[in-house]
Amino acid sequence: MLSTNHQLANLLITMGELLSTQGANPHRVRAYKRAAETIVQLNEDVTAIANRGDLQELTGIGKDLSTKIVEFIQTGTIRSYQELTTPLPEHVQSWVELPGFTEPIVNDLYFRLGIQTLDDLESLVRSHILRTRPGMTATTEELLAAVHSLRQR
Repeated sequence: MLSTNHQLANLLITMGELLSTQGANPHRVRAYKRAAETIVQLNEDVTAIANRGDLQELTGIGKDLSTKIVEFIQTGTIRSYQELTTPLPEHVQSWVELPGFTEPIVNDLYFRLGIQTLDDLESLVRSHILRTRPGMTATTEELLAAVHSLRQR
């Protein structure tokens, strides 16, 4: 019964640690750890709380985390955890060298947006959507030149 709580709490702690090593927002990292602490202290199975629709009533559990908890209850895993632990293909890892790119940005592009090739990346750069991302300082021209340089390798 409460083993589900411990499994989920351990998974959330691991996710927080992985996010931390990838330079994710510290508030997000703390949210995972706070949610894990809440879940491990419960006196009832988190599944029962989820079945009642009361997850967001728990301290530190908002909409995003409650969705992940339900996913865990239904499938035994959390997709975003799989993304955090799945290594990027070698050709995608090289994108970290692009101006303004960081490992979290590359992970986001690959796993969330499905950008998997240099053609996909070039299309994204040309659309100017990438420039709206917080922290992205490189110009479109700089990024296109860097993508072209990667293609030449």
